[in-house]
Amino acid sequence: MSPLTRRQMLALGAAGAGAAAVGGAGLWWTSGGGGEALGGGRELVQPEVLSSRDGALDLALEAAPARVRIGARTAHVQAFNGSLPGPTLRVRGGDTLRVAMTNGLEAPTNLHVHGLHLSPEDNGDNPFVSIAPGDSFDYDFSLPDDHPPGTYWYHPHRHGHVADQLAAGLYGAIVVEDPDPVPVARERVLVVSDLTLDDSGNLAEVSPPQRVMGREGETVLVNGQVRPRAGAAPGERELWRVVNACPARYLRLTLDGQTLRLLGRDVGRLPEPVELTEVTLAPGNRVELLVDTREGASTLTAAPVDRGSMDGMMGGAMPGDGPGTDEPIELLTLEVTGDRAADAGPVPPGPVLRDLREEPVAARRTLDFAMGMGMGGMMGGMRGPGQMMSFTIDGRPFDAERTDQRVRVGTVEEWTLTNSSPMDHPMHLHVWPMQVVTEAGREVAAPRWLDVVNVPAFGEVTVRVAFDDFAGRTVYHCHILDHEDLGMMGTLEAR
Repeated sequence: MSPLTRRQMLALGAAGAGAAAVGGAGLWWTSGGGGEALGGGRELVQPEVLSSRDGALDLALEAAPARVRIGARTAHVQAFNGSLPGPTLRVRGGDTLRVAMTNGLEAPTNLHVHGLHLSPEDNGDNPFVSIAPGDSFDYDFSLPDDHPPGTYWYHPHRHGHVADQLAAGLYGAIVVEDPDPVPVARERVLVVSDLTLDDSGNLAEVSPPQRVMGREGETVLVNGQVRPRAGAAPGERELWRVVNACPARYLRLTLDGQTLRLLGRDVGRLPEPVELTEVTLAPGNRVELLVDTREGASTLTAAPVDRGSMDGMMGGAMPGDGPGTDEPIELLTLEVTGDRAADAGPVPPGPVLRDLREEPVAARRTLDFAMGMGMGGMMGGMRGPGQMMSFTIDGRPFDAERTDQRVRVGTVEEWTLTNSSPMDHPMHLHVWPMQVVTEAGREVAAPRWLDVVNVPAFGEVTVRVAFDDFAGRTVYHCHILDHEDLGMMGTLEAR
């Protein structure tokens, strides 16, 4: 059977939501209308899973307005294929992921596969693509055979609209499967997001001060639900894949009464899982947690994180400065009851992580993330009459026509990320992960690989990047997405 064309896929999608067709290129799915049930019940709901077959996953994905249940309310949001979050995409190293993306919104959009290591050119992970309302675009993502397993995600990345579209509900998880998986009783994908609704259930307007700070929604969701409940038996081992899909909120996670081990963070597996009591995710970060269950009820909680404020700039705080709440937020409840499960067995070791400190450095650069007063460039957030905040990297707001950094394919570079502002900025580099070398003036002992690195207020972090492959042009930016939309983004070309 020949592969389905994009025209055939869209025609099938129009014929009936939830239809499936198997072709020589893999498994294609489309879904729609399923969002009405999400968020309406107490039991934790897993997003629909679309898995590759025969080395490929082909799907139709539409970004469009949707109506979903959030707690006891009907909410008017935006969603991929009508569900909040969108379907979870499961692929393997070496697979091809083909997405027929349709824009059913009133604003331009596109698609970014966050954290995946693939080409940024043409129909790949290209942030310069713009899909006009009513138009479509065919993405073709080819994963390397040795792509690190782990938890990744997808969301729009059309500059100027990213924060609004993510906050409205456009996001979903991607899982690159591990060829040597950890034996677990079950996996759970937990996509954490936040939003603010008005009295009519519509998305609330965002004020200029909220954009300056980076919006934090009044309602925090897990898989589109408010404080859902999950059940397990004592002695079970679960794998929790947690995605921070909030536009600006940091998540300091704890799970009282349970044993947590960190299996992976952002990119790939750790050599050995690390026991912990809490873990902090900047916007865009992911973690994979092993939960060894103990009898009783436990609550996954997100404690507030001090990420700075505008105090001290222009003589004091702006209205709306600071995080949205000072109280911990209950995300979900885990209820562990019943007979004790059999022992899950040992955790197989992960790979030995590459250490770029042992490799020659071709170039060193310093990138400064700054907020200040000014009248030129991309501005946002009124401070006073005629005065606006600027959001820049190296003193320049984003310009898609300008190339800010040029690197050579096949080299390793060292970047010092500095922050001259009073707020944290989580820096995300597309395509290539970063090894954190120093932070807070201290060397990081073991290799730590991330694709979102938090640069604290008035602080600096040093990373190394291996530009081993994939020539092309892409971006790096603050993952407080209002800041990115307001100009805190730069361009990079690898040749």
